[in-house]
Amino acid sequence: MQIQTRYNYEKKWTLTDENELLKIIEEEIGDADVQGTLRYVKEVISKGKEITIGSCKFRKQQVQEK
Repeated sequence: MQIQTRYNYEKKWTLTDENELLKIIEEEIGDADVQGTLRYVKEVISKGKEITIGSCKFRKQQVQEK
């Protein structure tokens, strides 16, 4: 599953790899369970929903329209 992220101050979604996702989550939640939070994010977005953690939103990659 490809995951896109977008901070509140950004207008475009960015395709983000797993290492970068872990860094983003760590920045947003500090010392909490980063791996567990990423698993939760994946679970939520797999259902087609968006989730916000701190100032960053996460979603499953959208199909590009032509």
